[in-house]
Amino acid sequence: MSQHATPDRQLHLNAFLAATGHHEASWRHPATRPERGLDIKYYQELAQTAERGLLDSVFLADGYAGKYGKLEPFTMLSALAVVTKHIGLIATVGTTYNEPFHVARKFASLDHISGGRAGWNIVTGAGSAAFNFGREAHPEHSVRYEYAEEFVEVVKQLWDSWEDDALVYDKANGVQIAPDKVHEIHFQGETYQVKGPLNIPRPPQGYPVLVQAGSSETGRELAAKTAEVIFTAQQTLGEARAFYHDVKSRLAKYGRTPQELQILPGLSPILADTESEARDIERELIELANPENSVRGLSNWLGFDLSPYPIDGPLPYADLPGEENINGHKARYTLMVELARRENLTIRQLTHRIAGARGHLTFTGTPLQLADLIEEWFLTGGSDGFNVMPQLYPTGLNTFVDKVIPELQNRGLFRTAYEGATLRDRLGLARPANTRHRPVLHS
Repeated sequence: MSQHATPDRQLHLNAFLAATGHHEASWRHPATRPERGLDIKYYQELAQTAERGLLDSVFLADGYAGKYGKLEPFTMLSALAVVTKHIGLIATVGTTYNEPFHVARKFASLDHISGGRAGWNIVTGAGSAAFNFGREAHPEHSVRYEYAEEFVEVVKQLWDSWEDDALVYDKANGVQIAPDKVHEIHFQGETYQVKGPLNIPRPPQGYPVLVQAGSSETGRELAAKTAEVIFTAQQTLGEARAFYHDVKSRLAKYGRTPQELQILPGLSPILADTESEARDIERELIELANPENSVRGLSNWLGFDLSPYPIDGPLPYADLPGEENINGHKARYTLMVELARRENLTIRQLTHRIAGARGHLTFTGTPLQLADLIEEWFLTGGSDGFNVMPQLYPTGLNTFVDKVIPELQNRGLFRTAYEGATLRDRLGLARPANTRHRPVLHS
């Protein structure tokens, strides 16, 4: 048995929700319903499907600029909470264009509404939204992470500003809230000054599960210090193992064990009963993609305009800016450039490779073949599970739940019933003790 395969270690699976799927051309496919992109009943159906498959959680990405056409995550997840009972509810909320008090209050509310199923995907914001917030420029990468570390500390202290037994509801003595159990935090930092307390009791989980998605050097360090789940993009098992080992090895210096951080690479499948049928769907999606839009999207990821270059020629490696000059998706930039080099891809071929999941691992084949891949990555030190990103919704999620999950259960890799009451319980994470508002003062 592999050192990573233990009787009490099971896969963790998250479904990354998207209106029509993660392939850029999914909205044009006959199997999708793009007109339901703002229909909350549709997303409730997706969440219920994921819960039927016993997945740990569903996840919503977010941003503050561009023409997304997406519902706001807190509003949406609150609506999902009332039609589900067990599945976790994770939302991306950026630190650069928000305030800690608002974020602490909203996540505490979502955790109460859902009975302890909330999770916060902490991002600094790779794309600039400065123009929507009265700012002159998007902060530099390192500065954003400095803000983020302080931001998360403020939010934690606000959650801890209420002791767990602060609500007493003593009708006889006329006391609803014990006054000595709700505390001001008096946080004084380089960026934030917050008095507190929060205006809602401590979340049922203590803290909603803390998720992080950056894979750059600073992102890895923030994850090791703060995160309990990390979403990452890895193209090969070798790269995934190296990332897994690197991040897990950083935990000890923060007094943490490897079990306190679950690493979930993105996995974007196209599934069918035969590999040939799956390949047909893949070709259909490629044909539906608009080449000009695809090049424009790749240019955004690379921070460099590729439109003047021949689409059937190689990346202009000598002209690219280099990771050190990227103020956005540093890790994703490196992943895409290395993918093109390793496989000698033209610009067109690279757009095809990333069209399904923006640099996350894609898979085309049968449910049995996908189960084989998941098992290999899980048992050989590549992951603790996966952030599942079907290229087509809802069919891709339905097939994963109906055909991949039973195979993983048959192999003893995945739960056959939900355990515990909260998302922390599902992920094997302890409920954090209340720090009793001890402020961390920054000089």
